[in-house]
Amino acid sequence: MDLELKEIEKAAQRLKGTIHRTKIEKSTTFSNMSGGDVYLKFENQQKTGSFKIRGAANKIAALIERGEIKSGVASSAGNHAQGVAYASHVHGIPATIVMPKSTPIAKVAATEGYGAKVVLHGDCYDDAYNKAVEIQETEGATFLHPYDDLEVMAGQGTIGIEILEDLPTVDIVIVPAGGGGLLAGVASCIKHINPRVKIIGVQAEGAPAIAESFKKKKHVSTESVSTIADGIAVKVPGEKTVELINKYADDVVTVSDSEISSAILLLLERTKQVVEPSGATTLAAVLNGKVDVKNKKVACVLSGGNIDVSFIQRIIDLGLASRDRKLKFSTKLLDLPGSLEHLSHVLAEAGANIIMVQYDRFSAELDPNEAIIHMACEVGGSDHGRRVVGMLEKNGYEVTRE
Repeated sequence: MDLELKEIEKAAQRLKGTIHRTKIEKSTTFSNMSGGDVYLKFENQQKTGSFKIRGAANKIAALIERGEIKSGVASSAGNHAQGVAYASHVHGIPATIVMPKSTPIAKVAATEGYGAKVVLHGDCYDDAYNKAVEIQETEGATFLHPYDDLEVMAGQGTIGIEILEDLPTVDIVIVPAGGGGLLAGVASCIKHINPRVKIIGVQAEGAPAIAESFKKKKHVSTESVSTIADGIAVKVPGEKTVELINKYADDVVTVSDSEISSAILLLLERTKQVVEPSGATTLAAVLNGKVDVKNKKVACVLSGGNIDVSFIQRIIDLGLASRDRKLKFSTKLLDLPGSLEHLSHVLAEAGANIIMVQYDRFSAELDPNEAIIHMACEVGGSDHGRRVVGMLEKNGYEVTRE
């Protein structure tokens, strides 16, 4: 089995007028941080907010050309759902989308906004997939797989064409992987055109099925997934995608949730771009040394930007903590008027911004006139955090980092 370049080129023709040709730009900040020339491919700015519209639209267009679809059904954690809903709307095809119950409200609302019927079922993608297959059988709809389909992969592979046209001297292309459609499509495309270019897949540590499949050179599933990157939280990757990834990718690495959170925060601060956790995995891999990019020209595919607004604060908190921008500690105080004021004054003098205060008067280790105070402060990094702790200790406080 193979995904031929002509199929990807055919997909690119079908997608003209339906998708955006997203920009790719060099980031001086991330280049300086990593030692390579880092370019960002902004698929978070794609229609429907992610790359998934490419595969969904190509598949539906191909089915219509062959007269093989009257209605569609799909399962998705969110981005494929919106891609199918949008493409179905454009072509006048009714669509039902099955999504896990944990899907962010914003993604459900966006999918319904494109005219699709949404069914919430199960706790993860795989549960939603089983429900979608059931609907396919009972209602006679055409199932539109989010990744394990050659025409879907061909649509995703058009990103590879754009990267090579806009950055022909690229050395490494880094791509997120969940079910594997994007990585398989981009790897197939680029290796057919320029085998010199290295293709690296990235997964979350808590959902490493493709990384394990690549390591063992056979299809591997995991019993569970646990990651903030809901877009790539897949227990069972595609059979076809794994075969193509093992054939064309050069490596598959993993990143932690804290590394992903830090990358999201950096993208917000430095590029003013909102990127969802799965999309930020590529930059996380670069900035945490998972891929050697020294003196290399590297393209990071930021695969999507559909992040629930209510989730952003959690991401920011995780990102601040992972970059030592948040200092959490506890210390004992005399439970008397003015004690907290004095502690606050010391922190202000040290340049720390208090963001959380919690009293504990009931610990067994306390004297009757004492309290333990738990605090969180924003600081400028690990060096600043150490200076703050030093200032507290200089003023007589016994500090326990939390």
